[in-house]
Amino acid sequence: MSKSIKVFGLLGLSVLLAACGSSGSNEEVVIVDPEPISVEPVNTGKFK
Repeated sequence: MSKSIKVFGLLGLSVLLAACGSSGSNEEVVIVDPEPISVEPVNTGKFK
């Protein structure tokens, strides 16, 4: 029974390392420029 626990533990550890190792190399970073903030119109007094 102890031998099977060790086998499952090593198998789980190897799967964990494989999953963590492969995800870091395929990561792609995308930087998006924010849209410029539009200025609200100023009240000129035309419709007072």
